[in-house]
Amino acid sequence: MKTIKFKNGDQAHAIGLGTWKATGETVKQAVKDAVNAGYRHIDTAAVYQNENEIGEALQEIFAEGNVKREDLFITSKLWNDAHASEDVLPALSESLDKLQLDYLDLYLIHWPVAFQKGIGFPSKPEDYRSLNEVPLITTWQEMEKAHAKGLTRHIGVSNFSQKKLEDLNSKAEIIPEVNQVELHPLLQQNALKEYCDKNGIILTAYSPLGSGDRPDAMKADNEPNLFDIPTIGQIAEKHGISPAQVLIGWHAARGSSAIPKSTNPVHMRSNLEAAEIALDKTDMADIAALDKHFRFIDGKFFEMPGSGYQNIYDE
Repeated sequence: MKTIKFKNGDQAHAIGLGTWKATGETVKQAVKDAVNAGYRHIDTAAVYQNENEIGEALQEIFAEGNVKREDLFITSKLWNDAHASEDVLPALSESLDKLQLDYLDLYLIHWPVAFQKGIGFPSKPEDYRSLNEVPLITTWQEMEKAHAKGLTRHIGVSNFSQKKLEDLNSKAEIIPEVNQVELHPLLQQNALKEYCDKNGIILTAYSPLGSGDRPDAMKADNEPNLFDIPTIGQIAEKHGISPAQVLIGWHAARGSSAIPKSTNPVHMRSNLEAAEIALDKTDMADIAALDKHFRFIDGKFFEMPGSGYQNIYDE
């Protein structure tokens, strides 16, 4: 299995299990099926509202005795209502309690957006807090404390532009080790990848298959389907693999990681096997030509008039 490597020598599988939109008994069984299939990298977040079930699944897995805590790489994320300095460590502790873990392998700032405490998702401008009021560096300094306390082995961010990374890096004691962002052949983010590669930041792809099961309110009219791209289908046929395996294998070939979500054991195994697919130079060049800078997760849901947030990705 291809791995991503951290500065302290830690490693994680390049392909992990994403759990956004998976809840209840479904996500609990999915985690167990994934680990049985060979997954050792599990991604969740406080806002997914599935940490309790994932924690139950992990305890059952550990009780079986075949997989130990140190064999797994577990990621969770700080939600937007806990950016204030007094809220970061309690939010992490709550995630650890739900997951029934003593530490995380990776903790991320989920978005460069701040809400008032207790707000799951804003309904009015007053539900937001500006980044002048709650600067990202203030939140990050608490993440650094969490790392120093051993509550998480690694810290990073999600949905950060190069501009925001550069600003944070200029002030931080610890440079973010991961930036988890939307990545796929229609959104290749080459400049961001080059910056992250240069600065030792691991780029992790969410929605690598296009997140077709996300809520309709988050979808654009007539948005593209990654599985219907002729080039992807041709490469899949050439190698005798599925389009999904091409889409996932492309990330491993680029040196990035990916966290495709699945609750289907057959698809899980296929996704995991994609890390070992050998795409050749012609394949990579053909995929490189597909970039349209198209986002499935466009961040517009945060851009409420009066919220103080516009152009989340600085584009």
